[in-house]
Amino acid sequence: MSTTASSFKVLVVDDSNTIRRSAEIFLKQGGHEVLLAEDGFDALSKINDHVPQLIFCDILMPKLDGYQTCAIIKRNPKFASIPVVMLSSKDGVFDKARGRMVGSQDYLTKPFTKDQLLQAVQQFGIAVQGAD
Repeated sequence: MSTTASSFKVLVVDDSNTIRRSAEIFLKQGGHEVLLAEDGFDALSKINDHVPQLIFCDILMPKLDGYQTCAIIKRNPKFASIPVVMLSSKDGVFDKARGRMVGSQDYLTKPFTKDQLLQAVQQFGIAVQGAD
């Protein structure tokens, strides 16, 4: 059994290989298990197979964008409780509002730092340490 109570399964969905890789490195340094998906369809398949505890989802992606992906996740009762954090290179009020409308819990502007990413994981009460 693992000694760290704060290790979680996190899915990063982004069509940019650079963003996926940097998120993977940051999250693994934080002790988390990382799943990667390059578009919304890939993400839905991974969510179904692995049921992550947190999802970081890019907004601008080919085929299925982040808003559509988030809406599909939130419509499925099996996955509706998984927190979704939208990722975007735009820091617009409209983007944030639209993300909330489809059920996302938060919004991170790219490029993000390791601290921002790990803080977002902790923010959702995911990195809950064991009882004192």
